[in-house]
Amino acid sequence: MAAPGSGVSGTVVAKGTSTGKLKVKTPKGRTDVTFRTITVEPGGSTGWHTHSGQVIAVVQSGTLTRILDDCSVEVMAAGTSFIEPAGAHRPHIGRNLGTESVVLWGTYLLPEGSALSDDADAVDCGAKK
Repeated sequence: MAAPGSGVSGTVVAKGTSTGKLKVKTPKGRTDVTFRTITVEPGGSTGWHTHSGQVIAVVQSGTLTRILDDCSVEVMAAGTSFIEPAGAHRPHIGRNLGTESVVLWGTYLLPEGSALSDDADAVDCGAKK
């Protein structure tokens, strides 16, 4: 028999549903877990970047257009979630092509002491065609 809780409250700040199965992998060794909000204004972008571990993201508002290392494009509307891949070989960029701010909630699962992201060279999608 469980005892009911008391003196506890919680607030859901963002919720999103994935378009498919999410495959979460934590780094080997100790893991830094960081929660972060990111706002991308209309016309803005994250710049090409990579992560040393996975990032689980929820689009709270707006629509984020992502271009991945294989030049595929994913359009993520408010209420969706996705995982950004780990590794220097997986550069990607997020763009706000809409008229309202994109607000993301991210959970970073990174090797201890890692930067949240690392700048990366842009992928030449014209050369991949």
